[in-house]
Amino acid sequence: MTISETTKLVSPKKLAERSLIWLGAITTGVVVTNLFAPQILVGLIGRSLAMTAWQAGLVSTLTLLGYALGLLLLVPLVDLVENRRLILRTLGCAILAALATALAPTPVLLLLATFVLGASCAAIQMMVPLVASMVAPERRGQAIGEVMSGLMIGILLSRPAASLIADLWSWRAYYLASAILMALLAGALGRYLPMLQPAARVGYGDLLRSFPKLLREEPVLRVRAWTASLVMASFTAFWSAVALRLPEVPFTLDAKGIAAFALIGVAGAAATPLAGRWGDKGWARPLFFAAHLCIIGSLALCAWAGAIESRIAALLVLSLGTILLDVGITADQTLGRRAVNLLRPEARGRINGLFVALFFVGGGVGSAAASLAWSFGGWSAVCVVAASFGVLGLLTDLLTRTGTS
Repeated sequence: MTISETTKLVSPKKLAERSLIWLGAITTGVVVTNLFAPQILVGLIGRSLAMTAWQAGLVSTLTLLGYALGLLLLVPLVDLVENRRLILRTLGCAILAALATALAPTPVLLLLATFVLGASCAAIQMMVPLVASMVAPERRGQAIGEVMSGLMIGILLSRPAASLIADLWSWRAYYLASAILMALLAGALGRYLPMLQPAARVGYGDLLRSFPKLLREEPVLRVRAWTASLVMASFTAFWSAVALRLPEVPFTLDAKGIAAFALIGVAGAAATPLAGRWGDKGWARPLFFAAHLCIIGSLALCAWAGAIESRIAALLVLSLGTILLDVGITADQTLGRRAVNLLRPEARGRINGLFVALFFVGGGVGSAAASLAWSFGGWSAVCVVAASFGVLGLLTDLLTRTGTS
């Protein structure tokens, strides 16, 4: 990153590069829990506020819809507005929205608050390009990998953490705890986060209109967003259905056992810094092959686990498959992030917004595909569908070298 690409200003309290990376990882991990916690809390929220089934279903939907809009409408501001100020203001909105959700007296006010909270979680995707811009290109993959490890751990811990807090206190306590944690992080970010003034001198409307142009002109963005969408589809397909399979024979886990099982996936997040570091060494292409093969093989193990009679053996095989699945997914995501963050510095915010928005679409496709597969063929069909997304990723590896340097 040269001084000609952007104008950098450092805050009075300069933070060491590695500490900045870990601050970014913790921030993304805490904020992202707000996107997935509603999936486990929706029943409690619905009963508490006497919501109809349709209204209750909107809690998670509006949170994720708000996030999608935040990616497309707020993240591009990274290329226009000083980044530190933008992140702090967006995070401030997330804190207020979390408090409003915790205190919401009616379904309408709660749904409005969760929508704003989802949109404000776009601060996650503002942190990634800022951290990437502060690291030399030859170490950018490692830095992104470490920030992404926080993100993946946050995603995997969000459901069990929300369930635990709700069991101990209430669903409102989860949102209150989230607001407190984000406020503490905002204080740390305000004190230590470097300032970054973008070089772009265009209007907001021009930024939004540049999305199609970026997709046309940047094949790396197209290909890496495509494979990221595929692996996200595998991820959501698996995790959407595994909670339905675990209560059944041979696993026979109760709600607490399912929450504990979700923690297993955290082990896969350890692959993110390694994938980024190896990508920096020029091994991205073989790593993409390995990641997609890992996804395919892991889902074969998960399908086999459902046919094993021994409960302990079945859980061990399923756990191994789950870890390998998350390793493959996080490796692809990290390498893809590294590739797109080596593109145009003046468009890094828009590129990151597009990248995440597109793999977000993949996640929705995976969830819908899992629902259909479960209805028609049960667990085995879900594993086949999830593995098919990995096969498409592998075919992409064979047909293109784009974004593998």
